Amino acid sequence: MQNFPAGLSQEQVAEKIALGQTNRDTLGSSRSLTEIARANVFTLFNAVVGGAFLLMLALGQFKDALFGIIVILNIAIGVIQELRTKLTLDRLSILSQSPSRVIRDSALYLIPPSEVVLGDVLTLKPGDSIAADATVFQSQGLEIDESLLTGESAEVTKNDGDTLMAGTSVMAGTAFATVTGVGASTNAAKMAADARRFSLVASELRESLARVIRWISWLLLPIVLLSFMGQLQSLGGWNQAVSEGTLTSALVGSVASLISLVPQGLVLLTSLALSLGAIRLARKKVLVQELAAVEGLARVDIVCFDKTGTLTDGKIAFDRLTTLEPDQESSISRTLATFANDPNANATASALSTNYYSQEALTPTRRIAFSSERKWSAFETEKETWILGAPDFVISNHTEALKLASQAAATGQRVLVLARSASKITENTLPANIVPVALIHFTEQLRSDATDTLAFFTTQGVKVLVISGDNPETVAQTATRAGLTDIGEPIDSSKFREDINGLLKALTNGKVVGRVHPEQKKLIVEHLQSLGHVVAMIGDGVNDCLALKQADLGIAMGSGASATKAVANLVILDEKFSTIPLVLAEGRRVVGNVERVARLFLTKTVWALATSVTFGALLWSFPYLPRQLTAMDAFAIGIPAFLLALLPNANRHHPGFLKRTLQFAIPAGVSSAAGVVALSLLINQDASWTTEQSHTATMILLSIASLWVLALNSTPISMIRSAILVAMFLICLAIFTLPFVADFFGFVPLESSKLVPLLLLAGIVNMLTTIAVKLTARSQRI
Repeated sequence: MQNFPAGLSQEQVAEKIALGQTNRDTLGSSRSLTEIARANVFTLFNAVVGGAFLLMLALGQFKDALFGIIVILNIAIGVIQELRTKLTLDRLSILSQSPSRVIRDSALYLIPPSEVVLGDVLTLKPGDSIAADATVFQSQGLEIDESLLTGESAEVTKNDGDTLMAGTSVMAGTAFATVTGVGASTNAAKMAADARRFSLVASELRESLARVIRWISWLLLPIVLLSFMGQLQSLGGWNQAVSEGTLTSALVGSVASLISLVPQGLVLLTSLALSLGAIRLARKKVLVQELAAVEGLARVDIVCFDKTGTLTDGKIAFDRLTTLEPDQESSISRTLATFANDPNANATASALSTNYYSQEALTPTRRIAFSSERKWSAFETEKETWILGAPDFVISNHTEALKLASQAAATGQRVLVLARSASKITENTLPANIVPVALIHFTEQLRSDATDTLAFFTTQGVKVLVISGDNPETVAQTATRAGLTDIGEPIDSSKFREDINGLLKALTNGKVVGRVHPEQKKLIVEHLQSLGHVVAMIGDGVNDCLALKQADLGIAMGSGASATKAVANLVILDEKFSTIPLVLAEGRRVVGNVERVARLFLTKTVWALATSVTFGALLWSFPYLPRQLTAMDAFAIGIPAFLLALLPNANRHHPGFLKRTLQFAIPAGVSSAAGVVALSLLINQDASWTTEQSHTATMILLSIASLWVLALNSTPISMIRSAILVAMFLICLAIFTLPFVADFFGFVPLESSKLVPLLLLAGIVNMLTTIAVKLTARSQRI
């Protein structure tokens, strides 16, 4: 290019930096550490359990404050997992930034995109990424790929005075351009800003647990007050409790009733199960931005794909050659090698380099660069001229060759013609005596595992919808090549710019939508959700941001735009579609197993609620200590629940997690509570029972009942589940019989006159639990 510009001076650059007119991304690539910490610390669960934990510490009851470890672990798991994701995303954002070339003080500088300032002069050539919005002022054959912003895969020709947008890339030609927008003021940043506002992944597990904790929170104050008053009265009243220093015992009993109500282990286990799922997925090159996203694919029933860069890898691939002059095969190979290895070749011509190599290339005496306006490129040798371009523009008088090219284009292929002439090109005008030599067929390259992945979704009953900014016919042909069947009539959404209801109605008859505007993608996702679908959106461009954000689960490809990866819930780092079925399997395993073990925790919540109300109303002393409950939680619920959560589970998730769980937990919990009340009645009638013996007997009864609930919940019984049951029983025996362990938790031996009635009562409780659970299960089937 002529007239090499001077660009900004170093003094002007310094002024721009001082004014904050730099290209730094003020939105960031992901949530900040403060936001991550706030989201994981300030929860209702942490407020309830954490408050009780601090109270125990303030009273000096450190043994009875063991439950606080669960709060700390729960916060740590969430923060560490999201922090790991943030660091990975930030690192990916830096690695994905190609340097920008700017002119300053008449010299060329290679700088990071973040150091570009307003008014800088960019110098552009094929392969460059455009870091900021700019205006072209001097160009030659400039063609831009705007697919990340628009979804349209065809290159766009740019002339002097045209606008270039950040996030696009140069496919052909060269140019100088003046930067007119940087950082958050660029079009791409504005498009991504709304999408990048953080919102939680839709999670039935989290919402169900939150609902349970909200219910409990409404009951906590009256129950704790009732329990506290009951403890005071059992200790002789307020005055006696204060004068004799037993007020602390009343508070400890109240905290025991409070902690038993909250399914704290379930909250921890859910976080832990999701975190382990995220770790498994990370090993498969899937980045989980929020733990609840692991659950997401287990619930998805419709997946929306973008085409360019998602269903395809965004590259043009050489498909085949149709020779029109068989005796010219040697010349054709050398000629195509010459076009393919031109340093300024556009993306389509460059795709030939996989089959035609530089060592075969000719030495042209003159080259004419490709222009979208002319639709052809050419080179001359001493003997002849060779032309490569669109058939309609190069061989308009050759009817038979044009017919062949048209037939191939109708299948979704891109077709170029290779032609030759004995004449030279004058003033960029083709000579009249052109002879077509070959047709070159190109296709958009499908991702290697796209076909298998679409087939997997079909077998799993998950619907697929392809929505793209590209030509609907092209999208339909690409989807068909990927194995999508019964796609119906391709929908051209450009016809529905002012009629969104018409577009949504058209969706009922097709699986392919083209010419989709980014806002329309979001509206399509919203519409599907309004019909009751759980929607996953997979994309890679900034134009997908709004739809990814709206979807129940947003999935970005690792090579996609930084803004897209920032708003997605999952990022597939290795670009493999075959990873998605693995994500689905992991989600199903986590959700299915968490539902199974939730029955254990909510059964405890039910009997704890019933026990707290009964003992408070009857003014009885609470029958166990917080640390004793922590011990029983470990072997009867926590440890087995964790082990069960790791087992395979391929069952498809169905809505109604909380309802199904409560239908098991309520009858089982009521039976256990009835047993505790019955035991306390027996103890209150026998003055020989000490407080320590009463606590021990109650915990033995609850341990047996809880282990029985564990056994019922482990059906169908397998070798590994049997092993878990045996191991938990042995741990239970150890806690009650090993002297140093029993002493720590406050358990004492029971003579046979007390133990035998206790075991008989436990047998009755287990029988009642079995009958109640079976009856409930039968009513569910009916």
